[in-house]
Amino acid sequence: MTKFRHALIAMTVLIVTFTVAAIANGGINLITPFLTPILSLSWQGQFNIDFACYLILSGIWMAWRGGFSSRSIALGVFAPPLGILFFAPYLIYLVGKSNGDPRQLLLGVHA
Repeated sequence: MTKFRHALIAMTVLIVTFTVAAIANGGINLITPFLTPILSLSWQGQFNIDFACYLILSGIWMAWRGGFSSRSIALGVFAPPLGILFFAPYLIYLVGKSNGDPRQLLLGVHA
């Protein structure tokens, strides 16, 4: 779990750095650059749709993992728009909370 935690930390640092640079270079407008390729039916649009599905799936997993409690549903709603910026720190928290037990980490209340 230590290597996993280090990978999550690296992902968080990378995405925070890249996000700050992207905002500095292009502003905070995310919707237009995301939707334009989708509407043009390009390969970038295909990637954006595929990635959005992964993000939605991560949100559903968060809600399911918590037994669809109010808290877990809220986490599931925040996860897709925030992506790895939210998901990696949340997983770091869960690794600590689960004491490195993969079953507890993945299944939450279902373990």
